[in-house]
Amino acid sequence: MPKKVDHEQRREQITEALWGIAASRGLEAVSMREVAAAAGMSIGLVQHYFASKDEMLLYATARLRDQLRERLGRSLAGMESATPRDLVRALLLAMLPLDAEARTATLVGVAVFFRALNDETMAVRYREGRALLSAAVAERLQGLAADPAMAADALLALTDGLASDLLLGHLTADRAIRILDRQISQMTESSAHLTE
Repeated sequence: MPKKVDHEQRREQITEALWGIAASRGLEAVSMREVAAAAGMSIGLVQHYFASKDEMLLYATARLRDQLRERLGRSLAGMESATPRDLVRALLLAMLPLDAEARTATLVGVAVFFRALNDETMAVRYREGRALLSAAVAERLQGLAADPAMAADALLALTDGLASDLLLGHLTADRAIRILDRQISQMTESSAHLTE
């Protein structure tokens, strides 16, 4: 009896191999041959699932977005009675490279960002993902900030900067979290004064 192949599992295996290469050497180091070797597969098998490097990259970036969505969902699990401020904090903390999974995802995200600077297809996907993320944060900032969309963009920009400093070892996790908490507090306190 022939062995049953889990095609989705194979795609995930290829994607994880691609992420490993992108996280350590950037997307420019990604090739079908490199991914096949890292995944422990033949090039022919990788090409069975992805006809080209671009197709493989598009799938991997879609999975990166899904992984972020899953991580954000886990960060909000069990917080049904949390304050809006705590929900915003949980979302932003989930985006920081505070564990191995988030570190890899952040490194791959940085690699995707740099590729998007010169690849319009990637740029469109990157902007779409960023808009969804910004809208999710802004939704939770309703009533906390005078301009939730502007506050969301500011907090996401801060989170990006903190993520970079964490990756480079400039900040400790504790200091990055304190900076984020301070900014959220200042923003919510300023908003409270405006509504008084």
